[in-house]
Amino acid sequence: MANQSIHTPNPDVEVLRSAQLTGDATADDIESIRKRTSVYVYEVPVRLWHWVNALAIMVLCITGWFIGSPPPSMQIAEATHQFVFGYIRFAHFAAGMILTFGFLGRFYWSFVGNHHARQLFRLPLLNKHWWSEIWFEVRWYLFLEREPKKYVGHNPLAQAAMFFFMTLGITFMIVTGFALYAEGAGQGSLPDTLFGWLIPLVGNSQTVHSLHHLGMWSIVIFVIIHIYVAIREDIMSRQSMVSTMISGHRTFKDDRPE
Repeated sequence: MANQSIHTPNPDVEVLRSAQLTGDATADDIESIRKRTSVYVYEVPVRLWHWVNALAIMVLCITGWFIGSPPPSMQIAEATHQFVFGYIRFAHFAAGMILTFGFLGRFYWSFVGNHHARQLFRLPLLNKHWWSEIWFEVRWYLFLEREPKKYVGHNPLAQAAMFFFMTLGITFMIVTGFALYAEGAGQGSLPDTLFGWLIPLVGNSQTVHSLHHLGMWSIVIFVIIHIYVAIREDIMSRQSMVSTMISGHRTFKDDRPE
């Protein structure tokens, strides 16, 4: 029996020997792999919306800049032979339509998707623990905490930022954008019927233009911070960030519960 136990293969050793054939894995590496876990967080519609929405926002910001600050001259061809500004406006309107219908689809998915899909549209304002977690995340981002916490979905501070800058921000941009679009569509058109009331409510179309322009800059600032934080967390936190919005899986770098 003793000889038989000596010759019984150790599964850990066999895995390690196999790993050494294709890499330099050690016993510590194998143990680390066992500890890493992942959770399926973001479903395909959520991830698809995220990247399509990002592309639409980029097109809208670039074309919106040129609409708000047109170039003084277009040295491409004679004025009668070019339609550059028209193409810019068309790209802006097309991206706006994609943004709008994508946002409506994302809102629908918050009801039929998993519970993580609802974070973008609902804040637990009455939850005291949620507020304490926001304060912790503020300290973490200010480098006042030594170690971050682990979250499956958005952390509370990110959830609040996404709600105000994306949920409310996109809603504001859609409403003001279609109100301006209604001027060109004409009275009695569908955009005018749905959003034409905003211009007389605010005062005039120039005020709506200014508000729409300021909304664009607020989203630009949010996007810059969002990209910085995502990359920073991917490096410094205990869970994956950027790859999660590609694969849908949140991977944790240790097996501690918090």
